[in-house]
Amino acid sequence: MEEDRLKQAIEVGKASQDAIVSASRLVKPGARLLDVAEAAEKALRQSGFGLAFPINLSQNERAAHYSPSLEDQTTFSERDIVKIDFGAEKNGVLGDGALTIDLSGEHGKMVEAAEKALDNAISMVKAGIEVRKIGAEIARTVESAGFKVILNLGGHGIEENDLHTGSFIPNYDNGDSDVLEDGAIIAIEPFITTKSGKGQVTEGDNMEIYSYVGGAVPRTPGARKVLHEIESKYPKNPFAVRWLGSGMSRFSLYSAISELSKTGCISVNPVLIEMGRAPVAQAEAELLVEKDSCKVITLAKRTG
Repeated sequence: MEEDRLKQAIEVGKASQDAIVSASRLVKPGARLLDVAEAAEKALRQSGFGLAFPINLSQNERAAHYSPSLEDQTTFSERDIVKIDFGAEKNGVLGDGALTIDLSGEHGKMVEAAEKALDNAISMVKAGIEVRKIGAEIARTVESAGFKVILNLGGHGIEENDLHTGSFIPNYDNGDSDVLEDGAIIAIEPFITTKSGKGQVTEGDNMEIYSYVGGAVPRTPGARKVLHEIESKYPKNPFAVRWLGSGMSRFSLYSAISELSKTGCISVNPVLIEMGRAPVAQAEAELLVEKDSCKVITLAKRTG
């Protein structure tokens, strides 16, 4: 990787890491998810960065992709286990990372198992290693602690303006002989659940995160207005519905989003839910693959 690009990746990674930790301090019983999301996203923008994607605040059996809706009144509960997944952006360079906060006090061992699995996986990363071996180590760590990995979620490559590309890095030995390349930027993210879970996720009904695709011109003026806003502000990275439609009613905004989705102008990232409705923990780091090891770009740690 070119030196200037690496320097920028490290800068964006640090901003992502700080943003995740700062957001975690706002996650408390009774706090509105919308307030936490808006505060975290505003702080990142004010620090001079864009957003690689809307903040994910996924509670309990929701593994990923829950971001608050417009006027969302949902609050955190003292029974929640919360995954915070967030990333900064600058000049097309993207950051990514996540940590889990256990408000219930009941899932500490599962959170620790996810973090240990991540640490053990990081220790294995180097150019030439098969991704299945990383997955095998994640599964070994998780299962030895008495938990299950989520089989259909995993890590990924990260490139300019593309958060999920290149190698898929499984959370178990899936037999994939694909190898990591020197200079690649990747994210490793163990998702784990309890023994009562199914160990897989399915798509839920919540749809608040979308990406621009393009295509047919929508029929209604409201949809055309929202599409123009998406094209001008969020042509490359995922966006939240609540970022759009200033001056529009909630009904009009969501009607426009529905039309744009049906016509194929935008694609959705639906919330992902553990199939057995069991709680999920997540840990994630962004790494630069090097010849004999890796450089950690983002690794958010719990505080307090």
